[in-house]
Amino acid sequence: MDVNYVSRDTYGMYKNAQKGPGPALMGADTLLGNDVYNLSDEKLGTIKEIMIEMSTGRITYAVLSYGGFLGLGDRLFAVPWQALKLDTVNHRFTLNVGKEVLKDAPGFDKDHWPSMADPTWATGVYEFYGTPYRQDRSNVSDRDPRMQ
Repeated sequence: MDVNYVSRDTYGMYKNAQKGPGPALMGADTLLGNDVYNLSDEKLGTIKEIMIEMSTGRITYAVLSYGGFLGLGDRLFAVPWQALKLDTVNHRFTLNVGKEVLKDAPGFDKDHWPSMADPTWATGVYEFYGTPYRQDRSNVSDRDPRMQ
């Protein structure tokens, strides 16, 4: 079954991308359940959760589920939001990581979530995916003067 932001569009937001929010502004609920593929067109998993830093309102991680069957034995990965790219042609996300490499990514199971706000843990995750992490102001928008 193909699950993506277009098929999960219960409010009709994406029916007419010219007038609606389109891919530039998207509802969080439509992103949950989206597939994630790598650049070799291998399915890496599904987005299970989106983690938002409450002090800034910025999305920090997508929680990717990989492996398992019907939710059993899944391994979860916190993927920095910046590491994901929206593929509007195929209605999915891409992540520039090989399937074999993902097996070695810092992951966790659904009953043992890490402390995602811990800078030491976050630094390792961001380094693994090759995305910048600034501990002092890691998720503060440069455009919002209230956060300066």
